[in-house]
Amino acid sequence: MVCHVILRNVLPVLTAAFGMALLGAAGADAQSRSPKPLSFEGGLEGGPVFVVPIEGLIDNALAKYVDRALSDAEGADASLVVFHIDTFGGLVDAADRIRKSLLDAGMPTVAFIDKNAASAGALISYAADRIVMVPGASIGAATVVEGVGGEAAPDKYQSYMRGLMRSTAEANGRDPTIAESMVDPELEVAGVSEVGKVLTLSAKEALELGVADGILESPEEVLRTFGKGSAEVVSHRESGAERVLRFLGSPVLQSVLMLMMLGGLYFELQTPGVGFAGLIALVGALLFFAPLYLLGLVQAWEIVVFIIGISLILVEVFVLPGFGVAGISGIVLTMLALVASLVGNVGLAFPPFVRVTPAIITLAAALVMLVVLGAFAGRMLPQIHRVSSLVLTSELTSDAGYTSAATHSEFLGMVGRTLTPLRPSGAVRLGSRRVDAITDGEFVDRDTDVQVISVRGSRVEVRPVA
Repeated sequence: MVCHVILRNVLPVLTAAFGMALLGAAGADAQSRSPKPLSFEGGLEGGPVFVVPIEGLIDNALAKYVDRALSDAEGADASLVVFHIDTFGGLVDAADRIRKSLLDAGMPTVAFIDKNAASAGALISYAADRIVMVPGASIGAATVVEGVGGEAAPDKYQSYMRGLMRSTAEANGRDPTIAESMVDPELEVAGVSEVGKVLTLSAKEALELGVADGILESPEEVLRTFGKGSAEVVSHRESGAERVLRFLGSPVLQSVLMLMMLGGLYFELQTPGVGFAGLIALVGALLFFAPLYLLGLVQAWEIVVFIIGISLILVEVFVLPGFGVAGISGIVLTMLALVASLVGNVGLAFPPFVRVTPAIITLAAALVMLVVLGAFAGRMLPQIHRVSSLVLTSELTSDAGYTSAATHSEFLGMVGRTLTPLRPSGAVRLGSRRVDAITDGEFVDRDTDVQVISVRGSRVEVRPVA
């Protein structure tokens, strides 16, 4: 009876509380999936509007440029920064730097997706205060891949990227589950994506799910919508030097420059002396380190470690022949310097291993290309006419008439007279020629008749005539 009374009085309260909790959760979920207003609370100030392009491969040079653009916008008291995005992605560590810069920006930011915001581009877009897309644009597919084949990276890398997407979405009041499903194909979002497929959203789908806040045709329409149609517009652009540095700092070219350095050094050590191979190695080192140093990605100690490593290798080759402590230490220091130069470390404080992996892959790709190039050069170059004239491609055997010294095979069997005593060597006359000869160990006096019994190269062996 008591239990019946308790259930009759308490159960309705529990049911109501549970229902309120469900409504609250549903309301929060609906709110996180609702587009934000195409305006900012309190309005925008009267400063200029900066339009900053984020195009092509997302790399460390682009991250450096975005930092400069935000600094310029802050210095000009900009009221709004619009990032014109069209990218298929790039390096995770570079995208993370841009993400942090946008989250810490001192003015409102808008990501205007003009067609593509894939992979790392999706992460950058989520970091903006508002996301606007053109009709036909797409956002998503942020799975971390490795290598040139585009294979999905191991789960620990996907976990790191999921964390970045989730925390960025939460920071700007967006649904973190949808953001994570752009990375992990095993995540299912009811009514949005099914298990086994990485989420990619069209502009219309992104608007319906609250990922995008609007669909607009052009940057000009974006400005009018946010009430800045008559504001001063600063079309920020990369400088010529930044474009060159970005080209030289691209992962593909970094691999080529590493190949120039390591390949030139290898061939120079094979043919000692300051020659063409050494010049190639020097040019490769300058083009590799100079752009990264100017971008602030390489520190002075990394260059010093690289020089020390190369010096130890040279000492091992020319001063301490063999392969010992100097050579091994030189190789380790050289590889360490090359990897560190590709990582955004501060002193000896390195980022998580997931952000070091691209640098290791770049170095490994350069080493593989070096091995392939060496094998190709050794096999194919001798077959090229202009090159084969510089290379000894055939064997010079005695059967073909080649010898390392003069031979006297014509003397075999001849009889002559000793000109000097043979003790056991001396001089004999064979026909009209004076020839150095030797016996098998016995003493032969002067003016003795001798016969040639063996000729090996320039060695003529004689014995007295019986």
